Amino acid sequence: MSAGEKTRILYGVHGYGRGHAARAQAVLGELAEHYELLVLAGDDAFDQLRGDWPVVRIPTLRYYADRRGRRSALRTIQHNLPGLIDLKLAGPGLQMVAGEMRRFRPAVVISDSEGWCHRAARRLGIPRISFDHYGVLVHGRVDMPAFHRLVLWGESLLYRFLTCRPDRVIAAAFFPAEARRDNVRIVGPILRAEARRIEPTVGKHVLAYFSNARANFTPETERSLRSAGCPVKVYGPAREGRDGNLEFRPIANEPFLADLASSRAVVATAGNQLISEAIHFGKPVLAMPEDALEQRLNARTVARWRIGMESRPHRLPEGLLREFLSRRDEFAANIAARRRDGLAEAVAAIRQAVGELSGQSPP
Repeated sequence: MSAGEKTRILYGVHGYGRGHAARAQAVLGELAEHYELLVLAGDDAFDQLRGDWPVVRIPTLRYYADRRGRRSALRTIQHNLPGLIDLKLAGPGLQMVAGEMRRFRPAVVISDSEGWCHRAARRLGIPRISFDHYGVLVHGRVDMPAFHRLVLWGESLLYRFLTCRPDRVIAAAFFPAEARRDNVRIVGPILRAEARRIEPTVGKHVLAYFSNARANFTPETERSLRSAGCPVKVYGPAREGRDGNLEFRPIANEPFLADLASSRAVVATAGNQLISEAIHFGKPVLAMPEDALEQRLNARTVARWRIGMESRPHRLPEGLLREFLSRRDEFAANIAARRRDGLAEAVAAIRQAVGELSGQSPP
């Protein structure tokens, strides 16, 4: 690398859901000042990032649902099998990603749960940094029941297959954990710049967000929200417009954050990013975890910290919602001690890791 030339980083983002892209949005803005960046992302992440960054579209592994809309292991394996074969046998998708790496010549690859970038970089001998949320469960010591540890062992097999023993691990989470090895750093939740610019208020409405709304926005859940006794702004279902006390709104970054920051409380599936932003804005959470260990542990933490309550997957009983809203002030009072913005920690950890792996002093 010639004098004065910026170190090149290729940043891969897993394309399922919005949390990976939200984390990338926050970090890329901080890294761009010091590094030359190329972003590779698939599906949802590609759509979310392409307005702000030049992004190359790549394949994505996704979860798939059964006829009831609930996550199906069998259908997920069936639909993702071609992609898994491509990863294992260096098929056209992996070759395309490797070609982008040969063209860009990055000193380091950072991957947010993105398997094609991890595997292509390993084949080309490019140092890798794993930076995501799920890594806190795999590479950190997290308090969980023994049965959940067994589930984690099974669920983490695919994650380990995708990440292929990275050189450095940086894991972001809203709850604390202890790193298992010296090459692992655990940092606080990553908040987008837009979230840090908004001053929260307490409005009359409840914000409701449902990832995989087909499974999670059930008739029972809709009936409960209609009985909330206050306006509810609903994100996730493929509907728009006002219907009684429910207002169905299309997904959009800044309007969503504005509604979150001005809400009374949050009812949502238990994703790490949303819970992190709800804590930042001081909003109690009624967490409805999906059928995944990570979300069950997130919901369990919300309840254990007394910053909200947890419900069973796909269910929101009217009585539970009424109790949650009646205890809103109690939960809100407990949130201040849990606020943490891990962006500075994460950027410092990335810059240190890039410097160690590339042989360049951190800028």
